[in-house]
Amino acid sequence: MRRAAVAVAATAMAVTLAACGSAKESGGGTKSSDSAKTGDDLKIGLLLPENQTARYEKFDKPLIEAKVKELTNGKGQIVYANAKQDATTQNQQADTMITNKVDALIVDSVDSKAIAASVKKAKQAGIPVVAFDRLAEGPIDSYVSFDNEEVGHVQGKALLEALGDKAKSGDIVMMNGAVTDPNAALFKKGAHAELDGKVNIGKEYDTKEWKPENANANMEGALSALGKDKVIGVYSANDGMAGGIITALKAAGLSKLPPVTGQDAELAGVQRILAGEQYMSVYKSYPQEDAIAAEMAVKLAKGQDLGSLAPKKLDSPTTQGVPSNIVPVVSLTKANINDTVIKDKIYTVAEICTANYKAACDAAGVK
Repeated sequence: MRRAAVAVAATAMAVTLAACGSAKESGGGTKSSDSAKTGDDLKIGLLLPENQTARYEKFDKPLIEAKVKELTNGKGQIVYANAKQDATTQNQQADTMITNKVDALIVDSVDSKAIAASVKKAKQAGIPVVAFDRLAEGPIDSYVSFDNEEVGHVQGKALLEALGDKAKSGDIVMMNGAVTDPNAALFKKGAHAELDGKVNIGKEYDTKEWKPENANANMEGALSALGKDKVIGVYSANDGMAGGIITALKAAGLSKLPPVTGQDAELAGVQRILAGEQYMSVYKSYPQEDAIAAEMAVKLAKGQDLGSLAPKKLDSPTTQGVPSNIVPVVSLTKANINDTVIKDKIYTVAEICTANYKAACDAAGVK
């Protein structure tokens, strides 16, 4: 599969997030002058949480690598590790990078609390830390992500739109993400704000490790408890779990699948949307988020101020006033595939419209 190589300028996003938690430690924003580098010969550590979600290996890693190269005249390098959903492994990976004296760390945490000890070690070693996609605890220096509560709002609104006047004619199932991921709580909060009082929530799950097989098992349990004919819709927090959910719905023998939400605009998710098996996903511009993360890391490694690159100040449960950049999100349906993932060169038409989906692509005008 072709890797996207999109260089997107980091722009200030006027998106408001409510601050959460109380301050115990103060985040930075510039690297300490005694450890900052002035040249381009930088080593940036990149710690990603898992490899089951397609975005990390397909988009985030290569795009961050490319942006770091661009910003350092080809001299900077990425030191990469993937924790494969194990928080202990990720802490070990971070500690190794700290020992090997990387100039900055970009961390997408498996467990936002568990990573705090390694973030402290980095701070003590004069290594700035960019919290990427998930708001890690500890004295982080900056944060870039999407408007995660808005993701839940977008998903909830879409599900209500799909249900229309049948919203209370049966039960919906809510399949939330992992409790170790702070973003999952924000997705859930936004979705509940839209759905509560407007639908009957028959079953709700926090899905361990975001795994599709766990979502599949949860969905089988929900169908058994509620009755397959009573389930009129499914809130799924991401596309991977949506795949597991849809497999369970098909196995139950449903003649018509209820609307299922998603997130991440994974290739399989986009194809399911075209086929009418999944109602929607949430498209998030990974190239934009990745470019911002890379630029933050390079600036911090050089001791430079982030300035307009971090127009917001957000609080984590441990750190107050973290310089942040929040990227907006888009609801992805059949109607706007051309204007999102194809326009931004996330996928080609050939990748999406394989033989099994060509007729669906033609019907949706995907070209």
